[in-house]
Amino acid sequence: MKPDVVFTRQKVAVFVDGCFWHGCPEHGTTPKANSDYWKPKLERNMARDREVDFGLTAAGWTVVRVWEHDDPTTVAAKVRSVVTKQSKAS
Repeated sequence: MKPDVVFTRQKVAVFVDGCFWHGCPEHGTTPKANSDYWKPKLERNMARDREVDFGLTAAGWTVVRVWEHDDPTTVAAKVRSVVTKQSKAS
């Protein structure tokens, strides 16, 4: 899985996670039809998210995850804060 936005100099990876595909606690649902397929699929997606976060963090990256429904202004401020903090740390 690749980040949606990357700040390579600051080693910040930003993921914008879709509520359905990544199990949003607020909006995520498991379809009733074909649930034997969908439940494990969605659980694998969430497990892969954790693995990706772990791998990037172990490699010295800062991971920022936001939900697709998050307010863009709030997200931009959060990302800016993290990138600025990492710039100062470099």
